[in-house]
Amino acid sequence: MRSGWERARTWGAANPWAVDTGIALLVQAAMTMPFVVPRGPELEPATWPAYGLTTLTVVPLVWRRRAPLAVLLAVLAASALYKLAVEGPGQPLPYTGLVCVYTIAALSPAWQRFATAGLMVVAVPASVWLNTQSARELTFSLFVFGAAYVFGRLTDARQRAQRVEAERVAARERARIAREMHDILSHAVSLMVVQAEAGPVAVRAAPERAEAAFEAISETGREAMVQLRQMLGLLREGGESAAPREPQPDLADLPGLLERVRTGGLSVGYATEGGVRALPAATGASVYRIVQEALTNVVKHARARTVDVRLAHADGVLRVTVTDDGRGPQGGPGGHGLVGIRERAAAHGGTAETGPGPGGRGFEVRVLLPVREGEG
Repeated sequence: MRSGWERARTWGAANPWAVDTGIALLVQAAMTMPFVVPRGPELEPATWPAYGLTTLTVVPLVWRRRAPLAVLLAVLAASALYKLAVEGPGQPLPYTGLVCVYTIAALSPAWQRFATAGLMVVAVPASVWLNTQSARELTFSLFVFGAAYVFGRLTDARQRAQRVEAERVAARERARIAREMHDILSHAVSLMVVQAEAGPVAVRAAPERAEAAFEAISETGREAMVQLRQMLGLLREGGESAAPREPQPDLADLPGLLERVRTGGLSVGYATEGGVRALPAATGASVYRIVQEALTNVVKHARARTVDVRLAHADGVLRVTVTDDGRGPQGGPGGHGLVGIRERAAAHGGTAETGPGPGGRGFEVRVLLPVREGEG
């Protein structure tokens, strides 16, 4: 769930006119204060023409993001007209000028920032000369405009960092989705191909096995479609849908996965050691996908007759081992499946190794995942 501040920022990015109008109204409210506060009898009374000129200096702020330098020039011209044409109350701060300088520093290219710096070097002393002609006001004005510029540059730096981080998050999410899609489709298609190839033979030799094979194809296809729909739902909703972010399968779904692999004629053994317990959702999903991808490699490449899946929990570490009696390395060292297994293990602070099985026969996938006590 996003915080209220994040939702407000998103709304503001989608409604810049509303935000800029709100800022202009806020500045207008601040500049109205000297007109409503009682003035001393020695001062000229505040007049409506003076207040109108004050408003004229604020209105350009509504376009501050679209043409910041032009807005600054308009504000300076209106402010100069106010000082020269009317006897109105002064302002404790140059609000409109500060907003313009901040906006240019935060949003504008370098040449506009340099032009603004040169313009303020001339405009600030001229404004002070028209007002009090004091070094104190000059120093204060230079300080506040310098601060506005610095805050604008800091805002630009923060936004750049946020964009870079957003791109990194998007890249990680694309890699995660690609990995999930690969695992789902590769596993489902591999099992369906094996079952389809065995179907014609079973029809002639053992019709009851043929029926089971076609049922397995149907079930595998339906499960793949369900998982793909869930993932596509996340993409359509931009990650904000009610569906869980991580895949749903976990350790409780492993027996069903192994049974589907068995229907292809592969003998699959399953054993647990050390009181394997329920895992956090993300870890359980990764364990399921690791086993799924290892079995997919066996089905596609190993030409194995048997495969053993073992889960062992000891000393805060979950060991996942998938061993077959096939012909050795499956999918080559650069295969996406084995890379995905390593990435999943690394995402949880674990490791994954692959190589020959016991005695140099077959192939074995060995994964170690740290599981903190009390997580399960």
